[in-house]
Formats: sequence, structure tokens, C-alpha cells
Amino acid sequence: MPTVVIASPKGGAGKSTAAIILGTELAHAGAAVTLLDCDPNRSLSLWASRGPLPSRITVLSDVGEGEIVRTIKRHDMDGQIVIVDLEGVASRLVSRAISQADLVITPMRATTLDATVGVRALQLIREEEEALDRRIPHAVVFTMTRAVRSRQHSGIETSLRDQSVDLIEPPLMERTAFSALFEFGGDLRSMPAQGNMAAAIGNAEDFARAVYARLTAEDA
Repeated sequence: MPTVVIASPKGGAGKSTAAIILGTELAHAGAAVTLLDCDPNRSLSLWASRGPLPSRITVLSDVGEGEIVRTIKRHDMDGQIVIVDLEGVASRLVSRAISQADLVITPMRATTLDATVGVRALQLIREEEEALDRRIPHAVVFTMTRAVRSRQHSGIETSLRDQSVDLIEPPLMERTAFSALFEFGGDLRSMPAQGNMAAAIGNAEDFARAVYARLTAEDA
């Protein structure tokens, strides 16, 4: 089954939030999910410690450069999805994880700074593709977006599309429930209500569905 790597050289772009939302939604849909916490901030481990883990989810912490490839291969088995949350730098650990990916997702806030730094992740993927002589599917998802898109957001989106960058729709909106996952743990269905939960769950489901469609398209 597939390995999804969440990679961005910029901190605060929403990598861990995207990893948790994707993992919990896929698990809710019936998949067995292993989340690898490779970020020194240990955001996934913090989330996992806040409450009981949702069914069908395993979290592995402290996965370093020397173990990343071996760990991915050990858990990349039939019926299992591996999601890797990486540190916010360009490093050998990040490169090794990308080398094992069936899909790399780069979360990006719709700001000029995030877009400029986020493009470095796309360059890192291209370098791995050249080294491995194989295509590594990758996509960008905008995070912490608002219902009314700014002119800056629209301009960045147009620029990325003009460069043939795959953009995941829908973006992950700015939702109180998403940030509260790190306070309460669990998933969007088990945590205390935070804001418009129906909208948050709908956004999360649609995001996970869009990612899964890319994974199954690659398998076809």
C-alpha cells in the first residue's frame, strides 16, 4: 500500500495538521494507517498523547535518518498506508523519505513567503527523481485558507498552475477544529465540538478523498 510523505522546508505550513487529518480520515474510512513522526517538534507525538488514538492508527516517534527507509518498508504492506511527517528543512532525512514516496504533499499557506520557500520542496523532489530515474508524484495543498480568497492567493495559485503543479482541491480551510486536534487528540468526530464541526469534517473528508484518488490513479 502507498506511502505519503508530507514535506515542506518551511515551518508553520501545516504539515502535521495535514498528516493528522489525512491519517484520521483514511482510518475512519477503514484503512490501517501508520504515522511516522520525523519532525523534531514531535507534533504528531503530542497529538497522540492527548487522548486515545483512533482505531486503525499507529504512531511511531523518533524515526531518524538511519531508520526511515527501513521503517517505511517494514510498514508498507498490504492494507496499510504510511504517512510521514517530516522536519521543516531540506535534509538527508527528507530526501530519503521522498525517495520512498508514492505521493509527496507540500502544504503551503497562500502567502508569497510560503510559496517561495515551498517551491524548494518541489525542487528537492525533482532532484530525487533525477537521482532515482523515476517519477515521484507530488501535489501542493493550500492550508489555513479562508472562504474569500485574497488576490495574493489567486495569484499564487495561477502561478503554480502555469507551472503544471498539481493542486489538491479542496484546500484545508482555517478551522478552529483543525488546530484543536493538538489540544484534545483523537479525531474530528471524537473531540469536543469546536466551531462548525460539520464544515470541518466535510473539508477533511473531501481532502482525504482527493488524496486517495491520486493514490489509486497511480496504482491503476
